[in-house]
Amino acid sequence: MGKAPEKTRILIVDDHPLFCEGLQRVIDRHPELVVCGQAADAVAAMKAVAELQPDMALVDISLEKTNGLDLIKCLKSKYEELPILVISMHEEALYAERALRAGAQGYIMKNQPIKIVRDAILKVLAGDIFLSEKMSTSVLARLLLGKKDDQPVSPVELLSDRELEVFQMLGEGKPSRQIAQDLNLTIPTIHSFRNRIKEKLQIQNSTELTLHAMQWVRERTQ
Repeated sequence: MGKAPEKTRILIVDDHPLFCEGLQRVIDRHPELVVCGQAADAVAAMKAVAELQPDMALVDISLEKTNGLDLIKCLKSKYEELPILVISMHEEALYAERALRAGAQGYIMKNQPIKIVRDAILKVLAGDIFLSEKMSTSVLARLLLGKKDDQPVSPVELLSDRELEVFQMLGEGKPSRQIAQDLNLTIPTIHSFRNRIKEKLQIQNSTELTLHAMQWVRERTQ
Protein backbone atom coordinates (compact mmCIF):
# COMPACT_ATOMS: atom_id res chain seq x y z
CA MET A 1 0.00 0.00 0.00
CA GLY A 2 1.23 3.48 -0.85
CA LYS A 3 1.78 6.11 1.76
CA ALA A 4 -1.28 8.28 2.45
CA PRO A 5 -0.87 11.88 1.24
CA GLU A 6 -0.03 14.34 3.98
CA LYS A 7 -2.88 16.56 5.11
CA THR A 8 -2.73 20.34 5.19
CA ARG A 9 -2.02 21.33 8.79
CA ILE A 10 -3.99 24.20 10.30
CA LEU A 11 -3.45 26.16 13.52
CA ILE A 12 -6.50 27.68 15.26
CA VAL A 13 -5.87 30.89 17.23
CA ASP A 14 -8.95 31.69 19.31
CA ASP A 15 -9.65 32.13 23.02
CA HIS A 16 -13.07 30.43 23.04
CA PRO A 17 -12.52 26.68 23.71
CA LEU A 18 -16.02 25.64 22.67
CA PHE A 19 -15.73 27.40 19.31
CA CYS A 20 -12.26 25.91 18.78
CA GLU A 21 -13.54 22.39 19.40
CA GLY A 22 -16.40 22.86 16.96
CA LEU A 23 -14.15 24.36 14.31
CA GLN A 24 -11.64 21.55 14.74
CA ARG A 25 -14.36 18.97 14.14
CA VAL A 26 -15.39 20.77 10.96
CA ILE A 27 -11.82 20.91 9.68
CA ASP A 28 -10.85 17.37 10.65
CA ARG A 29 -13.84 15.98 8.74
CA HIS A 30 -12.31 17.25 5.50
CA PRO A 31 -10.13 14.52 3.93
CA GLU A 32 -7.30 16.93 3.08
CA LEU A 33 -7.23 19.05 6.26
CA VAL A 34 -6.22 18.51 9.89
CA VAL A 35 -5.89 20.79 12.92
CA CYS A 36 -2.33 20.56 14.22
CA GLY A 37 -2.79 22.81 17.27
CA GLN A 38 -4.64 25.58 19.07
CA ALA A 39 -3.54 28.81 20.78
CA ALA A 40 -5.49 31.35 22.86
CA ASP A 41 -3.15 34.35 22.68
CA ALA A 42 -0.35 35.89 20.66
CA VAL A 43 2.51 34.43 22.70
CA ALA A 44 1.11 30.91 22.43
CA ALA A 45 0.39 31.43 18.74
CA MET A 46 3.93 32.54 17.89
CA LYS A 47 5.32 29.58 19.83
CA ALA A 48 2.93 27.16 18.12
CA VAL A 49 3.82 28.39 14.64
CA ALA A 50 7.54 28.02 15.40
CA GLU A 51 7.13 24.51 16.81
CA LEU A 52 4.34 23.07 14.66
CA GLN A 53 5.07 24.86 11.37
CA PRO A 54 1.43 24.85 10.21
CA ASP A 55 0.43 25.35 6.59
CA MET A 56 -2.21 27.89 7.59
CA ALA A 57 -3.45 29.88 10.59
CA LEU A 58 -7.04 30.77 11.47
CA VAL A 59 -7.03 33.87 13.70
CA ASP A 60 -9.74 35.68 15.67
CA ILE A 61 -9.68 39.46 16.10
CA SER A 62 -10.25 39.34 19.87
CA LEU A 63 -7.72 37.29 21.81
CA GLU A 64 -6.53 37.03 25.39
CA LYS A 65 -4.14 39.91 26.23
CA THR A 66 -3.76 41.00 22.62
CA ASN A 67 -5.37 42.04 19.37
CA GLY A 68 -5.60 39.64 16.44
CA LEU A 69 -4.53 42.34 14.01
CA ASP A 70 -1.26 42.84 15.90
CA LEU A 71 -0.68 39.09 15.89
CA ILE A 72 -1.25 38.91 12.14
CA LYS A 73 1.34 41.65 11.60
CA CYS A 74 3.85 39.78 13.79
CA LEU A 75 3.21 36.48 12.04
CA LYS A 76 3.57 37.96 8.57
CA SER A 77 6.78 39.77 9.50
CA LYS A 78 8.35 36.46 10.55
CA TYR A 79 6.47 33.94 8.40
CA GLU A 80 5.71 35.88 5.25
CA GLU A 81 4.38 32.87 3.31
CA LEU A 82 1.98 31.65 6.03
CA PRO A 83 -1.64 31.99 4.81
CA ILE A 84 -3.91 33.57 7.42
CA LEU A 85 -7.69 33.60 7.47
CA VAL A 86 -9.56 35.67 10.05
CA ILE A 87 -12.64 34.01 11.57
CA SER A 88 -14.36 36.49 13.85
CA MET A 89 -17.64 37.66 15.37
CA HIS A 90 -16.69 41.28 14.63
CA GLU A 91 -18.46 42.85 11.69
CA GLU A 92 -16.75 42.45 8.36
CA ALA A 93 -17.50 46.00 7.23
CA LEU A 94 -15.26 47.43 9.95
CA TYR A 95 -12.51 44.81 10.26
CA ALA A 96 -12.08 43.02 6.92
CA GLU A 97 -9.98 45.72 5.27
CA ARG A 98 -7.93 46.16 8.45
CA ALA A 99 -7.24 42.41 8.47
CA LEU A 100 -6.11 42.44 4.84
CA ARG A 101 -3.86 45.43 5.46
CA ALA A 102 -2.33 43.56 8.41
CA GLY A 103 -1.49 40.63 6.13
CA ALA A 104 -4.43 38.23 6.23
CA GLN A 105 -5.69 36.65 3.02
CA GLY A 106 -9.33 36.49 4.03
CA TYR A 107 -12.07 37.37 6.50
CA ILE A 108 -15.16 35.40 7.43
CA MET A 109 -17.79 35.85 10.12
CA LYS A 110 -18.26 33.11 12.72
CA ASN A 111 -21.98 32.92 11.95
CA GLN A 112 -21.41 31.64 8.41
CA PRO A 113 -22.51 28.10 7.41
CA ILE A 114 -19.97 25.30 7.72
CA LYS A 115 -19.69 24.93 3.94
CA ILE A 116 -18.75 28.61 3.56
CA VAL A 117 -16.09 28.28 6.27
CA ARG A 118 -14.56 25.27 4.51
CA ASP A 119 -14.71 27.05 1.16
CA ALA A 120 -12.96 30.08 2.69
CA ILE A 121 -10.16 27.90 4.10
CA LEU A 122 -9.63 26.11 0.78
CA LYS A 123 -9.71 29.36 -1.21
CA VAL A 124 -7.06 31.01 0.97
CA LEU A 125 -4.92 27.85 0.83
CA ALA A 126 -5.14 28.05 -2.96
CA GLY A 127 -3.60 31.53 -2.82
CA ASP A 128 -6.77 33.55 -3.32
CA ILE A 129 -8.37 36.23 -1.15
CA PHE A 130 -11.67 35.39 0.53
CA LEU A 131 -14.29 38.00 1.41
CA SER A 132 -18.06 38.02 1.25
CA GLU A 133 -19.53 39.23 -2.02
CA LYS A 134 -20.75 42.34 -0.23
CA MET A 135 -17.22 43.34 0.79
CA SER A 136 -15.17 42.15 -2.17
CA THR A 137 -15.78 44.97 -4.63
CA SER A 138 -15.26 47.95 -2.33
CA VAL A 139 -12.38 46.50 -0.27
CA LEU A 140 -10.40 45.12 -3.18
CA ALA A 141 -10.91 48.29 -5.20
CA ARG A 142 -9.46 50.42 -2.40
CA LEU A 143 -6.65 48.03 -1.49
CA LEU A 144 -5.47 46.79 -4.86
CA LEU A 145 -6.45 49.63 -7.20
CA GLY A 146 -5.97 52.54 -4.84
CA LYS A 147 -9.49 53.86 -5.32
CA LYS A 148 -10.76 56.16 -2.61
CA ASP A 149 -14.24 56.86 -3.92
CA ASP A 150 -16.02 55.08 -1.07
CA GLN A 151 -16.59 57.22 2.00
CA PRO A 152 -16.37 55.63 5.47
CA VAL A 153 -19.65 54.07 6.58
CA SER A 154 -19.20 55.66 10.00
CA PRO A 155 -16.61 57.93 11.68
CA VAL A 156 -15.39 54.90 13.66
CA GLU A 157 -13.82 53.60 10.45
CA LEU A 158 -11.44 56.58 10.58
CA LEU A 159 -9.80 55.21 13.72
CA SER A 160 -6.47 53.43 13.49
CA ASP A 161 -6.27 49.80 14.58
CA ARG A 162 -4.95 50.75 18.02
CA GLU A 163 -7.45 53.60 18.43
CA LEU A 164 -10.28 51.22 17.56
CA GLU A 165 -8.98 48.74 20.12
CA VAL A 166 -8.92 51.40 22.84
CA PHE A 167 -12.39 52.61 21.78
CA GLN A 168 -13.79 49.09 22.06
CA MET A 169 -12.23 48.55 25.48
CA LEU A 170 -13.74 51.84 26.65
CA GLY A 171 -17.08 50.55 25.42
CA GLU A 172 -16.58 47.40 27.49
CA GLY A 173 -16.38 49.60 30.59
CA LYS A 174 -12.62 49.37 31.15
CA PRO A 175 -10.90 52.41 32.74
CA SER A 176 -7.74 53.89 31.27
CA ARG A 177 -5.53 52.22 33.88
CA GLN A 178 -6.81 48.74 32.97
CA ILE A 179 -6.58 49.45 29.24
CA ALA A 180 -2.97 50.54 29.70
CA GLN A 181 -2.22 47.38 31.64
CA ASP A 182 -3.96 45.11 29.12
CA LEU A 183 -2.16 46.70 26.17
CA ASN A 184 1.17 47.07 27.98
CA LEU A 185 1.13 50.84 27.43
CA THR A 186 1.43 53.84 29.76
CA ILE A 187 -1.60 55.72 31.04
CA PRO A 188 -0.48 58.96 29.29
CA THR A 189 -0.35 56.99 26.02
CA ILE A 190 -3.92 55.81 26.55
CA HIS A 191 -4.98 59.40 27.30
CA SER A 192 -3.34 60.43 24.03
CA PHE A 193 -5.31 57.76 22.17
CA ARG A 194 -8.51 58.94 23.86
CA ASN A 195 -7.87 62.52 22.74
CA ARG A 196 -7.25 61.44 19.15
CA ILE A 197 -10.43 59.35 19.19
CA LYS A 198 -12.46 62.30 20.48
CA GLU A 199 -11.02 64.50 17.73
CA LYS A 200 -11.77 62.00 14.95
CA LEU A 201 -15.28 61.28 16.22
CA GLN A 202 -15.92 64.97 17.00
CA ILE A 203 -16.69 64.19 20.65
CA GLN A 204 -16.37 67.01 23.19
CA ASN A 205 -15.53 65.29 26.48
CA SER A 206 -14.55 62.01 28.16
CA THR A 207 -18.05 61.25 29.43
CA GLU A 208 -19.50 61.55 25.95
CA LEU A 209 -16.69 59.37 24.61
CA THR A 210 -17.41 56.60 27.12
CA LEU A 211 -21.16 56.70 26.46
CA HIS A 212 -20.59 56.65 22.69
CA ALA A 213 -18.18 53.72 22.98
CA MET A 214 -20.55 51.76 25.22
CA GLN A 215 -23.43 52.31 22.79
CA TRP A 216 -21.24 51.22 19.87
CA VAL A 217 -20.23 48.00 21.64
CA ARG A 218 -23.82 47.34 22.72
CA GLU A 219 -25.09 47.63 19.14
CA ARG A 220 -22.57 45.05 17.99
CA THR A 221 -23.30 42.48 20.67
CA GLN A 222 -27.10 42.43 20.35
